[in-house]
Parts: sequence; C-alpha cells; structure tokens
Amino acid sequence: GARTWRLATLVPLIAPAAIAITAGVLRRCHQTVQETEYAFEMAVSTVRYGPGKSGQDVVNLGAKRVLVFTDNNLAELPPFKKVADSLASNSVPFDVYPDVRVEPTDSSFKAAIKAAGAANYDAFIAVGGGGSVIDTAKSCQSLPDFLDYVNAPIGRGLPVTHELKPLIAVPTTSGTGSETTGVAVFDLESMHAKTGIANRALRPTLGLIDPDHTASMPNACLPTAASMLSVTRWSPSLHCRSIRERRDPTDPKLRPAYQGSNPISDVWCRWALDASARYFRRAVRNRATRRLGRPCTWPPVWLALASAMLGCTCATACPTPSPALLGTSVSSGGTGPKAIPISTPLIPHGLSVVITAPKVFEFTGAASPDRHLEAARLLGADVTWKKREDAGKVLSDQVRQLMHDLDVPDGLQALGFDASHIDSLVEGVLPQQRLRSIAPCPQTRDDIAGIYQASMRAY
Repeated sequence: GARTWRLATLVPLIAPAAIAITAGVLRRCHQTVQETEYAFEMAVSTVRYGPGKSGQDVVNLGAKRVLVFTDNNLAELPPFKKVADSLASNSVPFDVYPDVRVEPTDSSFKAAIKAAGAANYDAFIAVGGGGSVIDTAKSCQSLPDFLDYVNAPIGRGLPVTHELKPLIAVPTTSGTGSETTGVAVFDLESMHAKTGIANRALRPTLGLIDPDHTASMPNACLPTAASMLSVTRWSPSLHCRSIRERRDPTDPKLRPAYQGSNPISDVWCRWALDASARYFRRAVRNRATRRLGRPCTWPPVWLALASAMLGCTCATACPTPSPALLGTSVSSGGTGPKAIPISTPLIPHGLSVVITAPKVFEFTGAASPDRHLEAARLLGADVTWKKREDAGKVLSDQVRQLMHDLDVPDGLQALGFDASHIDSLVEGVLPQQRLRSIAPCPQTRDDIAGIYQASMRAY
C-alpha cells in the first residue's frame, strides 16, 4: 500500500540521527500506533578505507601501552607485521595476545579478558579476521562478568554503561564488518549455540580497512568470508522488519543495536547488493587482478554501517555451527582454508549462513514480497514478469546460482550433516531472539526444522 514518510530531523553522518516516520497500516503488527517505535539511531564507527597508520593513530589517542589481539597464524602474516612495524616505528610499547580462537567461545572470551586485565593497557588493537579477533577484543571491554551483557534470554542483556578503552580494529578479510558494529558474537558451549553482546558502546573507535590485507587470504576464504556472508546479510537486511513495527523502548539507552530496516540503511543495502553482483564472481575467478579484489572489500563496509542500525535476520540466525559444537566429527568438506592449521573442525562463517539462505528466503518471501524481488533484481535477476507470490523463490534461485558459480558445497549433507543433527541445530537457533525478532515473519520450531531439512541439498 501507499506509504507516507515524514522526515523530521536528519543530522549529518558524524552524529547520531533521529528520523520520525509516519506510516499507514502496520503490516503484521498487533500493537497500536502509539506503542510502536518512531525513531531510530544512526550511530556508526569511524572507518578509514585504505592503508592504515595504526601506530600514529595510537599516538594520537594518547595511549602509552597497547595490547594487540591476533591469532597464531595471522601473527606470521603481512597484515600483522604491518601493524607491529607501525607501532614500533612510532615507539609505542605493545604486547601481543596471539591466542584468539577462530570462532570464539565463552571460554576463549574469558581467557582473553583475563589477559587484558593482566596489565594496565590503555588501548587495544585487533588484527585479524572478520569477527573472531575483533569480537574477542570487544569482549575485553565488558569486564569479566560479560555474560551479564549477553542478549536475553541467554544473558541478562544489560546495557554497557561503563567507560571503555579505545579499540582500533584492523580486519584481514572482508565479510562480517565487525570493525564498525557494537556486536561481539561467540559460541556458548553449554548451549551449542551462537549468541553475543550487542551494544553500540562496543563499537571500535576506528576501523582501518586496508584492501591489500585480503591478498593473503586462502582461495576458499574469499567466496565464503566475503561474497557469501555479504549477500546473506544484505538480502535479509533489505527486507527485515521495519523500525515501525518495534516497541518504543522505555529509555533511549535500551534501544537495541539491531533496530530494523529504515530509509538510511536501505541506501547501503541496495548499493552493496548491486556491487556484490557486479564484482564477486570476477574477483573470485581472478584473484591476481587487484582492481577487482578491492571492490569486494566495499560491500562489507557498507554492510557494517547499515547493520549497525538495522541488523540481521533469519539467514544469520540459522547458521550451520562448527561441527565441534555438536560433538560430531564432521569436517568442513574441503571448504575451509586447508593451508591454515586449526585445532577443531571448522565451517567458515560465510559458508555456514549461506547454506540455509535459499530456504530462508523462500520462507520469508510471502511476508515481504516486494523487497525480496528488489533484492533479487539487485543481484542480477530479471524480475519484470515475476509474480509477488513467487518472490521468495526468485531470490533464493538467484542466491543459489551465485553459490553454484562460486563452488559452494551442495547443502548440509556435503558438510557431513544429516537428519539426525536437525534437533540440535534447531535448539541452537531458538534462543537467537535478537536476530529472529527482526525477521519479517515469526518462526516456530517446526519452521526452523523445515528450513534445515530442506537445506540438506542446495542444488
């Protein structure tokens, strides 16, 4: 139906913004107009794109002693050495915490928090990953009782109100956009589920995005960490639940970090989906051409700027967990970076979320058909004569074609999972209220089980 937007206030990007929106009928909303949210906050990190001078940035922050987070493999690679040389050339004393766990857990967070408290550090630098290293560094900002800040119902969901130390985030992949968000994700071992802390206070002080860092990524990582993760977050973010369908918080500090779709985040979503369609296939097929690889680092930046306001939905809430979490001996099916030694079986995050994405989009299509069709169009589909009732299928087919072109394994069964794992997978999804609540339609246990069952084969 027709929608009327009233722009009340727009503050420049460097400051928080509130936009008042008047809407007609609120689809699938059982609350009165007076009870729903009319504002959203646009608060993002400072991001610098291009070669970074982290040592000079630390000096400018006035830091005297820095703790650098990385993992044992990255500590031997050029991105870390570039940061270490920059700190040394600027005479900045620093220690290194090299024990970050790929796909961190609550135990690995606690170990990092203990290390960060062992000395009087006045700034942190995270070098590596997408999320694993950066999220671990963020966790050290929330004090030892970090579970108090974990999203309800798993944790208490308390807001972060204490003063935090500066954090400079230096990603070495291009997928999660963790360098700009206030979210730190980890595997809660006792529940075999992913959860996290989501509070805008955890946003890094500065994100340094150097496209040359992706040159050392193994071949398998570019399609999984960048292409697939970007697409499976951009598409749902475009059609996630609107800010107009969320209850107004009793206090502004309680407004969730993931707020829902809004006019500003829509701009980023549309641009990034279009860029993904234009660049990802060529970049993966021709890694030697740097001019093609660089644009692949753009969508995750815009993704992070937008998802810091709107969030992610079912596609991210229904991932395939690391096999170790389920107590299985499933390998990553040859999809992981074999050149990198890892202590536990690992499924890269981008791959884990895209495996179920086509079936997720088929499930959510009826709740937001126009936006599903728009996402499909931006990814390259001809939707001229497509029907609204087929919107979910149209988008899922387009994502499935991209998966095929980038040699993504053929569904959960190709990763070693079978029907016996479905109950455990569902149990890991049900607590993800932060993500599930902004999906365009509600989901039952049976709905989620059906998505996993239908995702055993992708093609």
